[in-house]
Amino acid sequence: MRGTVAITLLLLLGTATLIPVGCRSAPSPMPSSSPRPLAGATQLVVVTTAGWDATTGDLRRFARSDTGAEWHPEETAVPIVIGRTGLAWGVGIDELVAAEAGTAGPRKREGDGRSPAGIFEVESAFGFPPADSMGWVRLPYLGLTPTSDCVDDTASAHYNSVIDRSDVARVDWQSAEHMRQIPQYRLGAIIGYNTSPAVRGRGSCIFFHIWSGPGSTTAGCTALDERNLTELIGWLDARARPVVVQLPASVYLRLSGDWGLPALSR
Repeated sequence: MRGTVAITLLLLLGTATLIPVGCRSAPSPMPSSSPRPLAGATQLVVVTTAGWDATTGDLRRFARSDTGAEWHPEETAVPIVIGRTGLAWGVGIDELVAAEAGTAGPRKREGDGRSPAGIFEVESAFGFPPADSMGWVRLPYLGLTPTSDCVDDTASAHYNSVIDRSDVARVDWQSAEHMRQIPQYRLGAIIGYNTSPAVRGRGSCIFFHIWSGPGSTTAGCTALDERNLTELIGWLDARARPVVVQLPASVYLRLSGDWGLPALSR
């Protein structure tokens, strides 16, 4: 709606206050030289749309037994909505995109209403319930509080971070998402995007979260029905190093061989 982090044990204990993320706008920027960007993952989330400007699409889950095995679908496609103006290439893969024929498209910018296209890690989960009630989640989990902010102010030292503003010596941002105040953030997951370090102006606060309905849009996140989102988050496992691929369907087909992507079916 309005969405690589190193999540430490401190987060799991509830003492970490700063989480670099990548929703106003995906894992660590994907190395442009990597011929197989999915090499370390055994869980894959695929989001495809009809084109760069489409705001609806499908989400599919795939898994494999190990990094040398074939991908197998985990479910049929479920509907999603994305940014109000569609998709745009995320930071970190500009060189790769420039070198690939047939992948032309816009570049993600802060506030452009586009969701980032590319390959990104799924870093952690978050929500309104406290951590001690979320034992079914196999990702690092952050329970949101009234002072949980995702900073989208490009001038802030905390740009593109989820942070507890009560724990910082000086609040240096003028703009942020007050996450506990957003009903669609009752449950969500951080899509690692534009980190290590964050490139100012290339987008921030990118999440999976609950949608406002099948005709809604977001400011750059990927949103879905609460039941489908709950199933997705319960399935994701940090040990499987899950990644999400977000692309227009035609670009997905163009890059599937180079990137080692599974074939899609309805």
